[in-house]
Amino acid sequence: MTPGRPVPPPLAKPLPDLNDSNDADAGNGSTLAAAYGATSSVSGLVPLTVARRAPKEDDVEIAVEFCGLCHSDVHATRGEWGTQHYPLVPGHEIVGRVSRVGSAVDDFAVGERVGVGCLVDSCRECDSCLDGLEQYCENGMTGTYGAKDRRNGDAITQGGYSTSIVVDRNYVLRVPEGMDPAAAAPLLCAGITTYSPLNHFEVEEGDAVGVVGLGGLGHMAVKIAKAMGAEVTVFTTSEAKFAAARELGADHVVLSTDPAAMEAADRSLDVIIDTVAAPHDLNPYFKTLRVDGALFQLGLPSEAMPPVNPGALIRRRIAYAGSLIGGIAETQEMLDFCAEHGVLSEIELVRADQLNEAYDRMVAGDVKYRFVLDASTLGSPAEKADA
Repeated sequence: MTPGRPVPPPLAKPLPDLNDSNDADAGNGSTLAAAYGATSSVSGLVPLTVARRAPKEDDVEIAVEFCGLCHSDVHATRGEWGTQHYPLVPGHEIVGRVSRVGSAVDDFAVGERVGVGCLVDSCRECDSCLDGLEQYCENGMTGTYGAKDRRNGDAITQGGYSTSIVVDRNYVLRVPEGMDPAAAAPLLCAGITTYSPLNHFEVEEGDAVGVVGLGGLGHMAVKIAKAMGAEVTVFTTSEAKFAAARELGADHVVLSTDPAAMEAADRSLDVIIDTVAAPHDLNPYFKTLRVDGALFQLGLPSEAMPPVNPGALIRRRIAYAGSLIGGIAETQEMLDFCAEHGVLSEIELVRADQLNEAYDRMVAGDVKYRFVLDASTLGSPAEKADA
């Protein structure tokens, strides 16, 4: 659902002119932004104030309107993916309006609606970056939050649960006017994560696509595959999701725990998008692929997966592959494709004071299908930055 939304508050306020390490850029156009983030792995999300640099010549400052909640935000803020730098403001599905631009920026204008996804920089020199595959940067991409920003003094990046963000223009995306900005926000992670492997496999009308799992990623895979003209089969462990899968456009729904149903799906698919982030046996799904089919693993389980039977791959020349978000050009292509075909995420809008509840509900699987933060509920920044 996408209920009515209030007008966002002012972007931020200038940093006070104080002799404090948090305020080293005072007087040069830097700002303070209201935010929510974690101060430790057990703190939950609490109100914070973050310092945003003044736009450098290639920078774009964005007044955040909406930011999607990704399951990876939960893992990161709770320290489940290793050591984190705290305070940590998550959020990498950001949509907002340009509020300022640097002196060398001539391709974005104040007031234009834009987006920021999972990365805000990369080395720009390796083969992957030169090929438009910044997500596979051989020297390490710079994540939108929790990463060292090498071009800005190794400051830790802080994400989109905030009223503003400043990003190099090369990593800013245009959000086509006419798209619901809240429902477009999850496209910047869930959308591109599912679009990229479908695009790489060149899915087109007449192809048959399977989708394993019907959560935040899975529901986008169904919508995008259908928009590409594919016949879509959803695999689920729950009969309760049959109706929801069909509402999203699935042509067929298979109960993956039913051996007879899985047998009936033998050799019926060209490509499978597996979105499940828990350990599960892939071998039954390989049997549903035709010769030269492919299974793309998008879900990242925290524990070991059951072993893959090489014979299942060899007998049909099946490819088992992984895929990580998408490069900047491909993400823009995805946004334009979704605008053209009317593809948006199914969302539930939440206020800042509902973020912790939303995290718990995500872990419990109680969301259809993505939460999105209304940044206008973040309030005003304090007088001094926390990060």
